[in-house]
Amino acid sequence: MAQALRVALAGLGTVGGGVIRVLDENRELITRRAGRPIEVIAVSARDRSKDRGVDLSRFAWVDDTAALAEADADVVVELIGGADGPALTLARRALSAGRHVVTANKAMLAHHGLELAGAAEASGAALKFEAAVAGGIPVIKGLREGAAANAIARVYGILNGTCNFILSKMEAEGRDFADVLAEAQALGYAEADPSFDIDGVDAAHKLSILASLAFGTAPAFAQVAASGIRHLLAADIAEAAALGYRVRLVGVAEADSAGLFQRVHAHLVRFDHPLAHVTGATNAVVAEGNFVGRLLFQGAGAGEGPTASAVVADLIDIARGEFGPPFAMPVAALTEAAAAPSGERRGRAYLRFAVADRVGVLAEIAAAMRDAGVSIESLIQRGALADGSVLVAIVTHEGPERCVAAALERLRGSQSLHGEPMWMHLLD
Repeated sequence: MAQALRVALAGLGTVGGGVIRVLDENRELITRRAGRPIEVIAVSARDRSKDRGVDLSRFAWVDDTAALAEADADVVVELIGGADGPALTLARRALSAGRHVVTANKAMLAHHGLELAGAAEASGAALKFEAAVAGGIPVIKGLREGAAANAIARVYGILNGTCNFILSKMEAEGRDFADVLAEAQALGYAEADPSFDIDGVDAAHKLSILASLAFGTAPAFAQVAASGIRHLLAADIAEAAALGYRVRLVGVAEADSAGLFQRVHAHLVRFDHPLAHVTGATNAVVAEGNFVGRLLFQGAGAGEGPTASAVVADLIDIARGEFGPPFAMPVAALTEAAAAPSGERRGRAYLRFAVADRVGVLAEIAAAMRDAGVSIESLIQRGALADGSVLVAIVTHEGPERCVAAALERLRGSQSLHGEPMWMHLLD
């Protein structure tokens, strides 16, 4: 049998421990599929004494994480996390030394993916990151390899399990955002500081990676317009349901002659759309190819087992010698796409206002819509909210987004409005 693939593993958290467990439990099967054994030979983490539920005594312990790049290993697995710092230092050193790198670090790839892909190309090493987007779902491989013959028109999906868990709970139980967020934190679905998740940053990291693979563009995280679900009300969920929709945080990327459009935003999704039925902490990605049609990738987007499974799948590919350019084409072939403006994008919108309960408020809102060129399809006024204000929800006819933005600007500072309006797009 061929010589074992030697692995140095940085980061022994949930996923790192999971990688060791997968390699132990499925050792015979993995060896047969890879054509040779895959063996962890060295590990590194912050706390050497912590019990991680796996036997670490068989591995060399390296206190300085960056020194793993010089370990006698073929592959460095980076599971530290963070866009910069030790993770980036390790990846740079390993690739410069000609060692393959496998990572689950979407933030690092979103910010430094082009640089790292260039380093991998220069040294002939692999840079693999299936686990960085949608956990155990093979969406990276699906776009990079399975759909390689297709021009992709659009890629979009539910990319953050924490937000989807919160939205599903709000939908099923009629509870408010803050209450469900607290439960998600207690259950371990949300961090103590959940900002990256609930403000759309985590999904934006992942979307920038998917967009690069789909459209042959350099990763452009800075161009992603991201907002989250922090200001969503239980009343918004109820209104959406009454209209035949569910609310989902959706990342959308498209590339055309206007440039590259990337946005993470709360959307109303029709009941008959596949994404409307994605519940809990599940992720789902849709890619639309010109020959293959619509592809749907769905499954567990996070967690020890799914993410570790994706990391080991990348190791199996490397053991087989199966790897190509990290972003599906050589770095020199990736284009630097300008950010496409959103103003001329056409669609329908859901607008929610909390307003003072007095005569003339509806007329003021309707006048702002009229003057900005927004056509109203339906307008609904509900009873008082907890603070005594009244909820007004509007669904617009199809039109350019700049008109909706202009209408909201006209209403800015109005004494009739309590707080900021909520704007959600309707997913076509």
